[in-house]
Amino acid sequence: QVQLMESGGGSVQAGGNLTLACAISGDTHNTYCMAWFRRAPGKEREVTALISSDGNTIYGDSVKGRFTSAKENAKNTLYLQMNSLKPEDTAMYHCAASRRSGGHCVSSSQHFFDYWGEGTQVTVSS
Repeated sequence: QVQLMESGGGSVQAGGNLTLACAISGDTHNTYCMAWFRRAPGKEREVTALISSDGNTIYGDSVKGRFTSAKENAKNTLYLQMNSLKPEDTAMYHCAASRRSGGHCVSSSQHFFDYWGEGTQVTVSS
């Protein structure tokens, strides 16, 4: 099992930047598909980025070109760099992990992921 803890959320004006971090602890020797999800009030949970264990990364359409995710293995930390933020990016952001499929992110469904952090709030004002 792994434990996930997000940090870095906050309030920012539109056009600003934030970097979220997801600290990974526990069974870090196995390979995992990692992901960032977000959930805005009144909306369904949305995948933001999928990061396979081989580094292959897929971004959601709404954040493509603005968000970048990378994993720093030495620190067991997953990052989400968010640039050019918009009010519609306001949401609770969660990182998630899955051991299924040998670390390959074969699904963007939240049900594919077994481990979740508690989330960090991002608020973007216009």
